[in-house]
Amino acid sequence: MMDDMDYGKLPPESADHFHHLDANLVATNALMATLDNIKATIDAKAMMCAYGSAGYGKTMSVNSALRKLAPDNTFRLELRSSPTPRDIRHGLFRALGLPGEPPTHPVEFDTLLKETLSQRFRVLVCDEAQWMGSSSFEYWRHLWDDRHTDMAVIFAGGDNCFKVLKKEPMLASRIFIWQKFSRIPEDELLATLPVFHSLWTGVPPQMLTDIDRDAAHGNFRNWVTITKHMLNGMQKLNLTEVNEDLVRWVYSKLGGM
Repeated sequence: MMDDMDYGKLPPESADHFHHLDANLVATNALMATLDNIKATIDAKAMMCAYGSAGYGKTMSVNSALRKLAPDNTFRLELRSSPTPRDIRHGLFRALGLPGEPPTHPVEFDTLLKETLSQRFRVLVCDEAQWMGSSSFEYWRHLWDDRHTDMAVIFAGGDNCFKVLKKEPMLASRIFIWQKFSRIPEDELLATLPVFHSLWTGVPPQMLTDIDRDAAHGNFRNWVTITKHMLNGMQKLNLTEVNEDLVRWVYSKLGGM
């Protein structure tokens, strides 16, 4: 669990993979595109939106890029359940590690945040941005538009954050880069999996393709779950390699198969 001292910081690389799987971070096309896009966003002190359905690597790619580009200047907010501008104010207060108690009046609160964000350059990351409505996105614009603040903003969220932003021309026009995350293509997947985890080294390409079509659907979070089940199954069934029996055993653990 993240404590108050950790909130707002980039998580360690060991936390990147779902289920705490011990695996390698692979330089996929999406991850490398994220690195390029975030660098451009930081250089321009702009706003970026990384969006797509769950499990396609948005948060992992954004965190990985920021560890390389701005490890000491990045501050993250994780929002849940229809956050209001008030929630964002308090989230920023906590993420930035501001002392004392939060101001009680919005005008005073905004003045404090703007003064803090004008002191040095910061990258603000709003994770799970799909929970926000137009008023919350507008609040980020309000902070970013202030001529004294020195910041870049990165939204990472589901398709809904794209839809909300696109409905608001004043907001959408300020997004410097839009990056959509989608399923990993089969040819890239075949090259990626053996590097991602040694479990998949030597597994026939057709078996990998079948697993992807049957269960993973190009979703890397699904592949992490399948890999975890495979490793557990090998230990339980006393196996040394992936075979059809193991695949069927893993399928029995997955819903909808």
